[in-house]
Amino acid sequence: MARIGTLAEGVAAVVHDGDTVAFEGFTHLIPFAAGHEVIRQRIRNLTLVRMTPDVLYDQLIGAGCARKLVFSWGGNPGVGSLHRFRDAVQHDWPAPLELEEHSHAGMANRYVAAASGLPFAVLRGYRGTDLPAQTDNIKPITCPFTGEVLTAVPALQLDSAVIHAQRADSQGNVQLWGITGVQKEAVLAATRSLVTVEEIVDELEPVPGAVVLPSWAVGHVAAVPGGSHPSYAAGYSVRDNDFYQEWDEISRDRDEFTRWLEDLK
Repeated sequence: MARIGTLAEGVAAVVHDGDTVAFEGFTHLIPFAAGHEVIRQRIRNLTLVRMTPDVLYDQLIGAGCARKLVFSWGGNPGVGSLHRFRDAVQHDWPAPLELEEHSHAGMANRYVAAASGLPFAVLRGYRGTDLPAQTDNIKPITCPFTGEVLTAVPALQLDSAVIHAQRADSQGNVQLWGITGVQKEAVLAATRSLVTVEEIVDELEPVPGAVVLPSWAVGHVAAVPGGSHPSYAAGYSVRDNDFYQEWDEISRDRDEFTRWLEDLK
């Protein structure tokens, strides 16, 4: 059964130096508060995994938490580039950043393979692209039944996964809805997991289209109202568009970013 505790306790128990870790969320339910706690706890040498790394990963990279990024797209959505990401890639500041790039479909299928206990995923999605020439773990595979040449990618085995959700009950069963992305698959693909939630309730009321993660699948739960800000949590908050605009200016300059980082701590 999931353990219910504080954010600091959950991060310390779940995310360790050197981990391969996913902070998943798509458009909303992005676990910003948990990522900020990772920065405060000075966790280092992480392999950060995410389908769509945006501002949170820019912050983690700029804070020196990351050594590698496994991803399929990166940017400040609706605004432009991730400047701390660019600085790490182009100038090794604050540390060199290794890159492993995949397609969205490839990343999603890798999560599903790991969640299913399979060693790899097979798909057609890489054919006709130059990604196989750039990424070592994208390999051709021949179907034993039809002879068709497909693409294989290894399962995304995670040490830790962190997501945000709308609510959990006192037993640690988690409920999320809206644009759910691959949060469920990330948790099931991970050895350890932390779910921050808007609230803990006595009983989970049914919501159309909701995903429920049973307590046996979740390691730790922490109540963190507003834990996805500046992204949003459907039914609880709206997206803080101003912050995404402000981040473009904050992140462009190393000194300005360093001041933001000091304020965070």
